[in-house]
This record gives sequence, C-alpha cells and structure tokens, in this order.
Amino acid sequence: MKINVRFLDNLRLEANFDDFSIITDQPVRYKGDGTAPSPFDYFLASSALCAAYFVKVYCKARGIPTEDIKLSQNNIIDPENRYNQTFHIEVELPESISEKDREGILRSIDRCTVKKTIQESPAFKIETLNVLGKDAGLIYENSSEEGSKTMILGKDFSLEDTIENMTAMLSKLGINIEIASWRNIVPHIWSVHIRDADSPMCFTNGKGATKDAALCSALGEYLERISNNYFYNDFYLGEEISNGDFVHYQDEKWFKADSDDSLPKGLMDERMLEIYNENSDLRASHLIDTNSGNIDRGICALPYERQSDKETVYIPANLIGNLFVSNGMSAGNTIYEARVQCLSEIFERAVKNQIILEEMTLPEVPKSVLEKYPTILEGIEKLEAQGFPILVKDASLGGKFPVMCVTLMNPKTGGVFASFGAHPKFEVALERSLTELMQGRSFEGLSDVPPPTFNQFQVREPNNIVDHFVDSTGIISWKFFSDKSDYEFSEWDFAGTTEEEYNYLMQILKELEKEVYIADYEELGAKACRILVPGYSEIYPTEDIIWDNHNKANTYRADILNLHSLDDEALANLVETLEETELDYYTPISELIGVAFDENTNWGQLNVGELKGLIYLALKEYEPAKESIEMFLNFNDNSTERIKFYHALNTVLDITLDEELELSDYTVNLTRMFGSERLNNAIGSVTGEVKFFGLTKTSVNFEGLEKHQKLIDSYQKLQVAKRSYAASK
Repeated sequence: MKINVRFLDNLRLEANFDDFSIITDQPVRYKGDGTAPSPFDYFLASSALCAAYFVKVYCKARGIPTEDIKLSQNNIIDPENRYNQTFHIEVELPESISEKDREGILRSIDRCTVKKTIQESPAFKIETLNVLGKDAGLIYENSSEEGSKTMILGKDFSLEDTIENMTAMLSKLGINIEIASWRNIVPHIWSVHIRDADSPMCFTNGKGATKDAALCSALGEYLERISNNYFYNDFYLGEEISNGDFVHYQDEKWFKADSDDSLPKGLMDERMLEIYNENSDLRASHLIDTNSGNIDRGICALPYERQSDKETVYIPANLIGNLFVSNGMSAGNTIYEARVQCLSEIFERAVKNQIILEEMTLPEVPKSVLEKYPTILEGIEKLEAQGFPILVKDASLGGKFPVMCVTLMNPKTGGVFASFGAHPKFEVALERSLTELMQGRSFEGLSDVPPPTFNQFQVREPNNIVDHFVDSTGIISWKFFSDKSDYEFSEWDFAGTTEEEYNYLMQILKELEKEVYIADYEELGAKACRILVPGYSEIYPTEDIIWDNHNKANTYRADILNLHSLDDEALANLVETLEETELDYYTPISELIGVAFDENTNWGQLNVGELKGLIYLALKEYEPAKESIEMFLNFNDNSTERIKFYHALNTVLDITLDEELELSDYTVNLTRMFGSERLNNAIGSVTGEVKFFGLTKTSVNFEGLEKHQKLIDSYQKLQVAKRSYAASK
C-alpha cells in the first residue's frame, strides 16, 4: 500500500492512502498543538483494533453478540530499552460464552495481521529520489537464484525475464505498481494482488504454482487490462478526453448517428448484425460509448481483423464493453502467447457455462494420472487434509475442448465451489483450475460458497452464470456429482509451440463454425490482444445492449453532476427522466453515471431513490419526497449520521404535511432528540434554505472527486504512450 504524506501547519501531518486520510499531531509538550493523536499512538492502537476486528469476525460468523465483550491493550515498556515493548491484550468475555468459543476467540486474536507483521520484524528501505514525485516502482525480490532462468509450460520467456520486462513497461508508462497482498495457504498455490499506488481502482490478481509465476500472472493481467482500456470500461472520462483527437485508440472510427436513430452503414458485418440486431431493435443510441458520452460525435468503433478473410470490421466500443466485459483479453511475451491465453479463457468460460446450464456430469481424473503431477497433487492433498474434499474432473467433453475442473466441497456449510481452467496442455489447464480455486482466498473464505441444488431454474438463471464468471461462486446442480458421467475420461494433451497452440485452438472454433475477430495492441509496449467470438464469448446476454446498457445515463449524467446549479425546471426534468427510466430504487448513482466517488462519502453511497427524494425536496414536492425518504429509512444501509438526518427530516415532513400541526410546537423536543445542527439541516431541507444536504458541490469537471480524477490521470498516461507510439511509426 502506498501512503502519501502531506506536511500541514506546525507539526501536523496528513497521511493519504486508498480513499482515506489520517491527521496526526504531537502533544503540546513536544511543541505540537495536541489536535490529533501522534503517529506512534496510531501504531499502538492499530494492534488493539486489529485484534478486536478478528474477534468481531469470529463472533459475527457464529452469531455471538459482542455488546458485552471488552478488549483492551496495555503496553509494558522495558525500562532499559523503551523500544522493547510487550503488547498485553486482555479480552473480557461474558460467562454465557462456551469454553470452545472462548478458545476460538483467543485463537482469532492470535491471527491479528498487525501482530504477525511486528513479529516478523519488518525491514525498512529508506532512500531519496532525484526528482520530486518520481516513484521507485515495483519493490520485489525474485524468489529464484541470481542468474537463473525459470521456464514454465505455456510461456515463451522465463519467469525472471517476464517480470523484468513487464515491470519496465509499466515503469516507463509512469505507473507505480505496488504489491498489496500475497496468499500461499496451500503448497504450490500462490496468489498476489497488485495495484496502481496512485489509482488503487486499477488492480489485478495473479495466480501460479510459484511466487514468481503468480506475479507474472498479475503483471500480465495488468498489462492486458490497460492495453484494452478495461479498467476504464464503465467510467465517464470527462469532456477533455471526450473531445480529444481520440478517445480509445488512434485508429478508432466515428460513425455519425442519423436523426432517426438508425444504425449507420459500415458498422459491424452481416454476421454480427444477425446476432446483435436479430429483431431490428438495435439503435445508434445504444452504441454511444460510456467513456466519451459524446452523443454529438457519434458511435466510436474499433477495428478488428475478421479471421476468415483478414478483412477489417469496425465494432462499437460500447457493444464490446457491455457484452464481452473482460473475456478474451490477454498480454504475453509474444503475440501468440497472448492469443493462446485469450482463446483458452474463451473456451474455459464457454465450456463451463455449457456444463453448468446443461447440468452435465463430468468424469473424474484417475489418481494414476494425477500422480504424474506431484506438486499439483500435493496441493490437492493439503486441501483435503484441511477438511475440504476435492473432485478433479475432466471438462474436455470427450477430448473436444482443452478444459479442466477442480471442485471443492465444504462439509461444514454444504457449499461447493467449481473452478475451471483451460490451456492446450493438460498440466497447465489442471494447474490453472487449482490455482484459480484458491486465488485470493483463505480457508475461512470458503465458507461463503453456496450449496448445490436440483432446482434447474436457479442454476440456469442468467445472474447465476454471471456469478460464475465474476468469482466462480455461482450455484451448480447436484447432478454434477452423479457417479454416472456423461463422457468418458480423456487424457487429452497438445504438444507444440505457442503458435501451434494458437492454430490448434482456432481449429476448434472453425469446427464450431464460429467467426473470430482479433485486435492486437502494442502501443504500451506489451504484446496484447483482444479476441471476440460473437455468439460464443459474450459474458452478458446480447439483449443487454438494449435493455441494460451502461450508457443509459449519457443524456442526464451532466445534470446529476451539476445538481447544485440546476434551476427548478431543470430539476423537474431530471426527476421526470429518472422516473421514466424506471431504474431500480437501489441503483448506485456512481454505477449509473460512471463516476468513481469516494465510497465513504454521501455521493459514494447515493442511490437513485435517495436522489429522487432530494430533488423532490428541492422542488418542495413533499409527498413524493417523503415516500423516497421512508424507503431509505426502511431498506437502506448507510452511515449512522446520514440515517439520523433522515429520521429528523422524516419527522419534520410529517409535521409539515399535517395541516393541524405546527413545527414551532415541537422544536424544543426535536432539538433534544436530534440536536440543533441536524434539526436545522432537516428544517432547511424542507423550507428550501438547504438543498441536497450532504452532497458536496461538483460538476462535469469532477471538482472534489479525487478518486475519479486519479482514475482519469492514470488513463491520460496511456493516452500519452499511444500518441508517442503513433509518432514513432
């Protein structure tokens, strides 16, 4: 985690990280102003808070109330060495807690990450930088011996060279990558979480059989996602980028929409139009991209090469972002390595969906075959020793597809978790299935997986398939566990170069009579690509481009951001639009308009229903305002302070709407109940003196929205690199 420190007045300091800031000071006796705890005070408190967190997690999982549990920490200082301290943590438990849970609570405290970090004696690396603000880049020590070159199946370069090359590419772009966390709770199963220290929204996870392999995976995924602009897929990038020389790539093409909203000629090809405009209800407005939101400029389309005849086809960026999401993207040491990874992911997800939807029963991989891969078998045996039965299944459907499946069962909760992996090489596909299973997960995290069912409607529900794509936590059928498999086990395998692997995978798609469209991206230094297989590799249903389009707020995004500047007529039009669109009450505004608000602010927690209520208040339409506020109070999960404000506001509205009541008759006791400041804000919201209480003023220029500004800054780095690449050609 990157922590930036600002020097404030006197001895006050401000530490900023993620979406948070902490102010520190020094006591007056040390020449400070005593306005905040000292840095060392925060350090001491962190261990007590961390211990309390693990107690809370333990109790919450078991339904144990924590109201009567008390936890405290005393620090015993060695008189001869004040830096040598004993952290004495005491936890007071009520007699109603069983002996088993008492022991469990003590064990949970022992897992405190602050405690474990201190016990490991963390190292400090202190250095100066030649240029103010220039970052040192990825801090990582290779786990391999100096000078060694570790080759793994499916990769064209060694792990060491891959890490060095990819790190250099990111550093050249000005992206400061930091390693946020590692996991290795099972032998030969590593996972890592990396992110942009300057824009933590940009992050990836990597997995592998070794530490270096996991980091290569994460770096490759990061390069894949910036090369394909994936981190920014759902976000509005502002007017400057929207009106710039290009929004996505310099070879993009814009298609002006006609006044009748019909599709411009030249977009997509006949095959794609048959899939995405089958009922002739696709309109130009459905294809305006969210990133630019530039309705006047038209439809931004990206060039893809159709593989059957090598012709260029222009595909709308908004269609790609809405339906394909991250499926079929990759970056590698070579273009064929990247393409093999793309196609492998496409097969993994398509075959997985088919198996789940058709409730297939797969053959188990014989123990004699697993014994050929001792490191994989060791990881499986470790999971089983922890009480999680493992089923290793051949998901190739009779050797037709290069896909494997590892399924974990949790007898404690009845949940099951099916993880799939694909690659032309059997061993790589099997390893990917296993490492995907535990990527970023703890043993405790396996308690949240759902149980299987015989209810085919639950299994086939579209959102269930999306859950399987997002984190593999969707529901699967009990039929999956039958002893009678639908196919015989096939010990398939393909031996060849990455180019030969690519040709092998493309041949499978040809036999399925699927058209393939490919775009290669090398502007950022990496060999990256995106592969689309219409009618096969979409993640969301094709009708979502019409009925659940990410661009739905293009026409009124500016009004929401300019909320404080709108007159009554504009506010009335905005709330009417929100009503007509029939959006779900609980749709987050951040998700709707594609703006990354700090999630700890009122903007970050604002949803459609609450926004409508605030607009009705501003218009003094009290009855619909009260309806929205009551919905908020009954069903919303917001900050305590925000809920108290709405309780006060709801009461003031009750009095205002009742002609027989006078607010002045209740002011004294309302003040006692809610406090004068909160009550005044509630009354002001009703009288019109206070508008949109709690929502800070911003605009289409994102004033005060630091999180979104950081996201745009990170995108601008890519734009600079793309321009430089084009100029060098």
